[in-house]
Amino acid sequence: MRFGLFIPQGWRHDLVDIDPSEHWAVMKRLAQHADAGPWESIWVYDHFHTVPVPTDQATHEAWTLMAAFAAVTDRVRLGQMCTCMGYRNPMHLAKVAATVDHVSGGRTEMGIGGGWYEHEWNAYGYGFPEIGDRLRMLDEGVQIMSQAWREGTATLDGRYYQASGAILQPQPPQTGADGKPAIPLWIAGGGEKVTLRIAAQYGQYTNFAGSPDEFTRKSEILRGHCERLGTDFGAITRSSNYNIVIGRDAAEVLQRVDAIEARLTPYIGAEKAAGAVRDLRDGTGLAGTPEQIVERLRAMDALGMTYAILYFPEAAYDFSGIELFEREVAPALAQG
Repeated sequence: MRFGLFIPQGWRHDLVDIDPSEHWAVMKRLAQHADAGPWESIWVYDHFHTVPVPTDQATHEAWTLMAAFAAVTDRVRLGQMCTCMGYRNPMHLAKVAATVDHVSGGRTEMGIGGGWYEHEWNAYGYGFPEIGDRLRMLDEGVQIMSQAWREGTATLDGRYYQASGAILQPQPPQTGADGKPAIPLWIAGGGEKVTLRIAAQYGQYTNFAGSPDEFTRKSEILRGHCERLGTDFGAITRSSNYNIVIGRDAAEVLQRVDAIEARLTPYIGAEKAAGAVRDLRDGTGLAGTPEQIVERLRAMDALGMTYAILYFPEAAYDFSGIELFEREVAPALAQG
């Protein structure tokens, strides 16, 4: 199994109580820690306002961080889970990603999705199109980006996006299966009719629900789309995201979850803070000892989930959970 690590950027109130002047130092330290460890990739979210409610707390911009991480790391791949297609013109986004690919020496991933956070769409003046429109925007945007990277130019007269001989030079240093320049596409989301069809048609990676039943269902729907389109289901890596708290025993796990909830409460209130850690208390998130985490992930690996992207809510404050995972979980799952 392969592992990605989310770097706290503030979106989930995961930099609170840290002075903004220190935020980059915290993020850089975590990125460089991952670069020296067993992590294949580091990730951020593409959002502008905090969750579960918008507050005045920091949320650092995803693609600016991509460029910054590219410059201060050497090995780990750099991803977003996931870039919202509606927030940037796709030709401009293709250009940004290609530049980050050069800065990083070919380590960029493109996580892309239709977007969902209505409050920030409206606050930033994008409006909030119906879901069908957002997914059609995703489809057109992916076409433009893929064409631009592969050919160095893009033309599309779409309903939502237009490009007319738009030039992208230099093209990304990475190449795809056909040997042409390309950046790996992660099509994020589990929409069964459109999102998974886009993933089957264009994606090298998917990212959808991490519960066994839902993961199995989405996988079979993806397989069906691949069969209809004539694409290779087996060539698409299926990933999931997990919130994770790990401790040496049950008492330590509980102590860590309690500390996360207490940190959030002054900023989002007791009810929402309890909701933010509910999955870590009810068993739907990854909360447990190293042995329990290995068992959960090994079961998902058997279902075809071979890439786990992990969010440690305490990462900005305490590295010890990450280090415990690195010592006792990652090695146990490294060979599948």
